[in-house]
Amino acid sequence: MEKAARAYAEVLRLVRLLPKDTRAYYAKYARENFVNYRQVDPSDATDLFQRTYNHSLWVLHKYSIDKSVADKLKGICCS
Repeated sequence: MEKAARAYAEVLRLVRLLPKDTRAYYAKYARENFVNYRQVDPSDATDLFQRTYNHSLWVLHKYSIDKSVADKLKGICCS
């Protein structure tokens, strides 16, 4: 659960780097996904963390933001 909370906080930090008019959408999207998957089996959590990281990279790329800003999220999700 602690790892999920750290990943969620880091995703929200990354959302603040997005254009202002998209932040509310992605913040809501992230919250809904973290809430929906809060009761996931620990064996499935690894895959979800990897998806979290990959989707974050996709969104950053979509808005031409350097993926290196997601290094902390990579450390949380891919360790």
